[in-house]
Amino acid sequence: MLLAIDVGNTNITIGLVDGKEIKHEFRLTTDLPRTSDEFGASIMEQLSHQSVTADDIEDVIISSVVPKVNYSLSSGIYKYLNCDAIFIGNGTKSGIRIALPNPVEVGADRVVDAAGAFFLYGGPVIVIDFGTATTYDLVTEDGSFIAGVTAPGLRTAAKALWSGAAKLPEIEIEKPESILAKSTIPSMQAGLVYGCIGQTEYIIDHFKEESGLDAKVVATGGLGRVIADSTDKIDVYDRNLTLQGLRIIYEKSK
Repeated sequence: MLLAIDVGNTNITIGLVDGKEIKHEFRLTTDLPRTSDEFGASIMEQLSHQSVTADDIEDVIISSVVPKVNYSLSSGIYKYLNCDAIFIGNGTKSGIRIALPNPVEVGADRVVDAAGAFFLYGGPVIVIDFGTATTYDLVTEDGSFIAGVTAPGLRTAAKALWSGAAKLPEIEIEKPESILAKSTIPSMQAGLVYGCIGQTEYIIDHFKEESGLDAKVVATGGLGRVIADSTDKIDVYDRNLTLQGLRIIYEKSK
């Protein structure tokens, strides 16, 4: 089996992959400092719940946008799983051609999402990841990554709102029943969620208009379901897109 790990700015998502199937998924908080032993023990504890041992793990592949985590994480994997983790980086065979002036600027997470969307759903495709940042990327029918937009994520925007305004409370991010809000909390929820829906639809429309591509739209990310269920502009919501992208890149690299 393969262990696929996505190190994001908020969470570390770890998936146990058997063939093409994600058998188990769990998350760790990125911000919490951990030693290699803490990483290794946490991973082994989760695997034991699935009756999986270290000997069952053939390889580990990691996409990371948080460099400070990489050493302890990879060391813990080596000590507890006896695997040298494969990191997605420049030169990794992803099947996606980065057709931008400076390809090294494209984060590993975006390449992984692009590979997952393109090889699972075909191209052209617009890939949206609703994470700490909300990213919109455009991949052509031949697998070329030609454009990307980066915006504040829903939770990032929410934290900025209640941290920067003394009288605004911390709230749960959910879609209110109506945009016609009549009190503080629904008004904040409406601004965040309906604002993100409007942003999403606008960017999708202009991606298609300016590129001339009738692209399928695939979304992922923790809060992506809230947006995907609220607009007909998103064709597919795939919560495991990043883990599947890691699996696909691993298979190509092998």
